[in-house]
Amino acid sequence: MEETKHIYPIFDRMLTRRDKEALLGQRGVMVWFTGLSGSGKSTVAIGVERELQRRGLLCRILDGDNIRSGINNNLGFSEADRVENIRRIAEVGKLFVDTGIITLAAFISPNNALRRMAAGIIGAEDFLEVYVSTPLEVCERRDVKGLYAKARRGEIKEFTGVSAPFEAPEHPALSLDTSSLTVEESVEKVLELILNHK
Repeated sequence: MEETKHIYPIFDRMLTRRDKEALLGQRGVMVWFTGLSGSGKSTVAIGVERELQRRGLLCRILDGDNIRSGINNNLGFSEADRVENIRRIAEVGKLFVDTGIITLAAFISPNNALRRMAAGIIGAEDFLEVYVSTPLEVCERRDVKGLYAKARRGEIKEFTGVSAPFEAPEHPALSLDTSSLTVEESVEKVLELILNHK
């Protein structure tokens, strides 16, 4: 391709992932939280981040609202833009994982094809899918951002769970229903998943 013929990657001269992980004393991994808006993805991710920090482990959260206001601020919510949103997040996540950082991604990512794409970019062996399976009625009752009410009034088109479908993961590494688990219990389960990942 014309656009890439003048690109000369330097990967062969850079320090390796193993070097970075040795420096940090930890292994990079992506924990990909998926679930409906209001299911508890970000709340659990924040709790996990704090607990990892307490244990001296370096962690980074990638969250939908933060990414949408920064690197992906030029994207809308069309089908193509949603795919590009997840593709960019996965590419950024791969950089963190390859640097030995425990990375927590909290995105609705509403279907298996999107999550498979993310896992393919990051690497399946480094991708731990956590399904925050909190039922729609609980998420809607919480409606922390008022989005469900707007979607029900027709003010938000293609809103996942209301006017757009959510496809449950086929084989998540972990499922969490925050309507029956406390935040602390959920955090503990995710920590166990991360710390036992080889």
